[in-house]
Amino acid sequence: MIQAARQQVAQLTQQAYEKAAEQGLLPAGAQVKATIEIPKDTAHGDYASSFAMAGAKALHMAPRQIAQIIVDNLELEGSYFQKVEIAGPGFLNFTLGPKWFGDVLSAVETEGGQYGQSDEGHGKRVMVEFVSANPTGPMHMGNARGGVLGDTLANVLKRDGWDTWKEFYVNDAGNQINKFAVSINARYMQLILGEENFPFPEEGYHGDDIKALAQAIYDAHGDSWKDLPEEERLGKLAEYGLSVNIPNMKSDLRRYGIEYDQWFFESSLHESGYVAETVAMLTDKGWTYEKDGALWLNTTNLLKEKFMREGKTQEQVDKLDLKDDVLRRANGFYTYFAADIAYHRNKLEVRGFDLVINIWGADHHGHVARLQAALDGLGLDGSHRLVVVLMQLVNLMQDGKPVRMSKRSGKAIALHDLLDEINVDAARYFFNSRAATTPLDFDLDLAVRQDSENPVYYVQYAHARICSLISRLAEEGEKVPQAGDVDAALMGTAEELALMKALAQFPEEIHLAARDFDPSRINRYLVALAGDFHRFYNACRIKGEEQGVLSARLKLADTVRAVLANGLGLLGVSAPEKM
Repeated sequence: MIQAARQQVAQLTQQAYEKAAEQGLLPAGAQVKATIEIPKDTAHGDYASSFAMAGAKALHMAPRQIAQIIVDNLELEGSYFQKVEIAGPGFLNFTLGPKWFGDVLSAVETEGGQYGQSDEGHGKRVMVEFVSANPTGPMHMGNARGGVLGDTLANVLKRDGWDTWKEFYVNDAGNQINKFAVSINARYMQLILGEENFPFPEEGYHGDDIKALAQAIYDAHGDSWKDLPEEERLGKLAEYGLSVNIPNMKSDLRRYGIEYDQWFFESSLHESGYVAETVAMLTDKGWTYEKDGALWLNTTNLLKEKFMREGKTQEQVDKLDLKDDVLRRANGFYTYFAADIAYHRNKLEVRGFDLVINIWGADHHGHVARLQAALDGLGLDGSHRLVVVLMQLVNLMQDGKPVRMSKRSGKAIALHDLLDEINVDAARYFFNSRAATTPLDFDLDLAVRQDSENPVYYVQYAHARICSLISRLAEEGEKVPQAGDVDAALMGTAEELALMKALAQFPEEIHLAARDFDPSRINRYLVALAGDFHRFYNACRIKGEEQGVLSARLKLADTVRAVLANGLGLLGVSAPEKM
């Protein structure tokens, strides 16, 4: 509706110009490129066109004189606007009328739960890969933030017209899995031989979860695995550990409201020979070389080409501290980076996603351009088709102080521990309340408060308050009318108009959230909409008003209810009818 009104300003102004030109009041054939802005102060109208100033040179006339001729020839009958005024040096200030406000209510009613949808994505296929935590232990707070960011971003992209896919990449191969197996092995051996008789590796995983896995294996198999060949024993220990941890991860994420379209296993890339094939392709294209028995990627040259394409000068590129990367070690094992290139080749080439988005921790910053450049080297345009959203750290706060340790394990706070303390709605809302690029202070005390200071409570309360209002009026025989039966002209207070404009803003917020990969815009929009509703409800009586006004305001309240539920749904947060 906002875009429709903007387009109509341009259309009405152009028609008025052409009508004036036919009468000889303005020179014909001028091409005027005017801007159309939405003034911050509604005293300057709802839309302001610069047509008169922009056309002054081409039309050989003073802007205010042009503006007056345009206003005299405007035909507003049947349009979204009820008046136009000239301001300042010649701005044309358009004020919205009842037709536009009525059509906002109709749009929400017609589109229902899909209100705000668009075709901006043109049905292109996008994969959002997020969380992708190592399956060597429970998920922690960083995973909690990445989880809701990725899930909500995918929801927003889908509403914006993209064909979305949610994926979890399971790192079930490589060094961390070997360290995982060695850690379980040490705890298992300690159960059999005594802690003092089997040293625990300094670099191992020290959490209580490793002890629990070793104990479970011992309970099931006793000391029968002790005498197996070490490689076989480590393989069985890793397999058992993953068989416990991965279902636990799925369970935690399901509790958190996240379901993936696919869990993709890194091991499948190695077993199928796909990593080796990808490295061979890079070699065939001249991007690798051998040194000290290892195979290296010429990342330096790939990055130089990438940065030069992006507009950096040779001097700027020469100042960068660029380094090459090992793809295959001297022992014949492929590195994590080689597997990562293969995985992203699989996304872009084999599965044909138009765009792939990764939600990564900010500590992966240096990896982004290297991976994009490697994909460029394969001819897959990684610089444009791979987008990485870097996520800053979360600080958990309680009593105004940082919470450093979990009460249970003495280690990093696990997601399931957090969800024992606060409900899923609060967790999802708070973790999505800031742009990914901003560090997040998560206030545990605020998240459990049941008052207007807690933003998720504030938004949910607005929804419940409207449900209660509708229910009370229904008992008195008042039903929510259809939009077509409402006279929007009866709603003219500042609070009513502001609320209807806020409703119209929702599709634009979805589009901007998708465009900027920033779903936190939806949080801010919902808090603002709830505030606009509370102000309207306190200023504009509904019960006891004349029937036309009562029906119009009741419909407006119900429309707000629908949009609040819609927005909360995008966030994966419930919209309660009672609180």
